[in-house]
Amino acid sequence: MRFWRFLAKSDDEVELRIDGEIVDDDDIWLYEWLGIQHTAPNAFRQELAKYKDKNLTVWIDSIGGAVWAAAGIYNALMEHKGKVTVKIDGKTLSAASIIAMAGDEVLMSPAAVMMIHNPWVHAAGDAAELRHVAGVLDEIKQAVINAYEIKTGLPREEISRLMDEETWMSAQKAVELGFADGILYTNGAGEPAVARAAPAYAFSRLAVQMKVDAAMRRLFDLARQQRTMSNNNLKLQLELIKLKEVREE
Repeated sequence: MRFWRFLAKSDDEVELRIDGEIVDDDDIWLYEWLGIQHTAPNAFRQELAKYKDKNLTVWIDSIGGAVWAAAGIYNALMEHKGKVTVKIDGKTLSAASIIAMAGDEVLMSPAAVMMIHNPWVHAAGDAAELRHVAGVLDEIKQAVINAYEIKTGLPREEISRLMDEETWMSAQKAVELGFADGILYTNGAGEPAVARAAPAYAFSRLAVQMKVDAAMRRLFDLARQQRTMSNNNLKLQLELIKLKEVREE
C-alpha cells in the first residue's frame, strides 16, 4: 500500500499526493506485510522518472518517518526539471518537512501545520557507543539544516534553535519564517502567527508512539490469526484421521 500516487492532469501538469509514512527501502517488506501506507525513495524515483520535465503539484499530508528516505525523495524532487509546487493540506511533520523544502513554491492550507525537530533514534550499547550515536545525530542534524537553510535563508543557528525547541508552525508562522511561500485560499501570506502552543511537544511524541503501537498490534493480530488457523487445521486433520480409522474398521 504505497502512500503516494501520481495523477496526470494534462500533457504538462502532474499531481502527486503524499499521504502516509516515509520509510527506508529495506523496510518496505514489513509495511507491505502489515498493510500500512508507505513509500520508499527508490520506488518513488522510478515512478517520478516517467514524468520527466512535467510541472508537479505535490500535496503532502504526512506524519514523517525515516530521514534517509525523506532525503532521497527530496533529492529526486530537487533534480526534477519541471516546476515543483508543494501544497500542504494537513500535516507535514518531522521528515515530511524535508520533502516540502524541495518545492519551488510551498503553499499551506490555513488549517495545516508543519513541525521540525532534532533527529532522534532508539539506541543501546555502552557509553562509548552511545557517545558515537550522539555524534552521528549531530551530523544528521547538520544535513537536515542544509535543506531548511536553502529554502528559508535563515541563519543555521536560528534553524538549529527551532529544531531544538521542536517548533510547530501554523501556515502564517511557516510563511513568516520562510518555510512556506504562501497560504492557500487567501490573497496573501496572512498575518504573522504567535509561537507554537505548549502541548504540541506531547502531541508529536504521542502521535509517533500511537503509530508504532498500532503497527505492533496489527503484527500481533496477524500472528494470532495464523496460530488460530494452524490450530484449526491441526484439529481438522485429526478429525479426518479418526474418520478414516472408523471407516477402515
